[in-house]
Amino acid sequence: MSTKPSHHQRLTHQRRLVLEIIENSQEHPDAEAILLQARARDARISLATVYRALAFLKEAGLVQEHSLGQGHGHFEVAQSTPHYHFTCKQCARVIEFSAPEVIDIVRGLGEERGLQVTDVHLLLSGICDRCRSSQPALPHLADGSSHP
Repeated sequence: MSTKPSHHQRLTHQRRLVLEIIENSQEHPDAEAILLQARARDARISLATVYRALAFLKEAGLVQEHSLGQGHGHFEVAQSTPHYHFTCKQCARVIEFSAPEVIDIVRGLGEERGLQVTDVHLLLSGICDRCRSSQPALPHLADGSSHP
């Protein structure tokens, strides 16, 4: 996928603004959060414009959209190396992590079953370390794992 828009699809002021907000974010903002930040710099920008800019930036390969267990998309700058997300069900904090073993499993599954895997999405959810330290432990299942 090309990471540069074609000459027919230019990076307009609004698209550039949305991209800058995502690039400068330490979080994984959703469209509403992007709109709030964008309006601080351009009061005329609408939610529809943000969604159109996000669609363009995704198509151009500049941003990625993730479902982080909240029923709506969250955005980040497109990454060249695979990484995954853990979402805390209590505080909604998102923690990124690498797991090279996931790629090994996917590669093995593809070879074993003749699959050509093009995308891998792994989302873990539960209670983060901060929230766990402030609440009683979860009950464990018979196999030793915590109940999801």
